[in-house]
Amino acid sequence: MQTIVIASDHGGFQLKTFLKDKLAAAGHTVEDLGPDCTASCDYPPFAQKMAQRVLAGGCLGILICGTGLGMAIAANRYHGIRAALCTNEFMARMAREHNDANILCLGERVVGQGLAWSMVQVFLSTNFAGERHQRRLDLIELFDRR
Repeated sequence: MQTIVIASDHGGFQLKTFLKDKLAAAGHTVEDLGPDCTASCDYPPFAQKMAQRVLAGGCLGILICGTGLGMAIAANRYHGIRAALCTNEFMARMAREHNDANILCLGERVVGQGLAWSMVQVFLSTNFAGERHQRRLDLIELFDRR
């Protein structure tokens, strides 16, 4: 099993709690980076914590907000992070297989719990295909000037 790091803002708190329980029941080690309640909070600090933890190694991440958009934008500001906003299982598979995504972003107000859990399972069980896809990731790195 894998170490999975999970975080949200207030708009993703309920889905985060649901997924955290499902992941633990499936045997994964789960690190919750917050928040610990539904009080209104800003998403960028949680995306920053996630990016730093994923870049430190040994885990994949899941970020959740109301739509997933804010978390994806904020997390992708960090060199080496490939945060993918997904709304179905095919996108979750391709995010890992073709783009070597290291963070799955979800929108609590966009997907239900069942679909979210299915996407998480696909994301975690899919490996990066490498080859021509690695060449494309290398090209992305060429124009990353942060």
